[in-house]
Amino acid sequence: MNFALMVARLRIGGRLMMLLAAVSAVVVTLCINPAARAASIQPLEIATKSGVRVFSVEMATTEEEKTQGLMYRKELPDGKGMLFDFSPEQQISMWMKNTYISLDMIFIRADGRILRIAENTEPLSTRIISSGGLAKGVLEVIAGTAQKYGIQPGDRVAHPLFSKR
Repeated sequence: MNFALMVARLRIGGRLMMLLAAVSAVVVTLCINPAARAASIQPLEIATKSGVRVFSVEMATTEEEKTQGLMYRKELPDGKGMLFDFSPEQQISMWMKNTYISLDMIFIRADGRILRIAENTEPLSTRIISSGGLAKGVLEVIAGTAQKYGIQPGDRVAHPLFSKR
């Protein structure tokens, strides 16, 4: 075999091995750290007495995403949040374990009406926060959002997760 051809094959093989190693590292990172995955970002609207408020929400649909939630985050900008899909409608219990920022938890029925709001939750607490009835979703936003925008039980949430009744 020609020496130059052998060197070229080794270079190509070496590049291929480096590429495979890099791809493997990315796959391992995504498998080990669910937070590293890009979450689905969707718009969500809440119709209040004072007007419609639009939020950009990350979707938490898998068990891993729902378990992770907003844990370990140091900030959550105004207008952003996380929407948990608990289909079908059910009694929901949440907590703030490993969550460093105070949140408003907005429990939403299947018809898109807000059932209950747990305002200004206590960071790092293991106290159970209940929906207080059947809910299909929970919207978590930065603490003070409900008061700031006048969001109240009975207000309507517009998002594909909820039916329009």
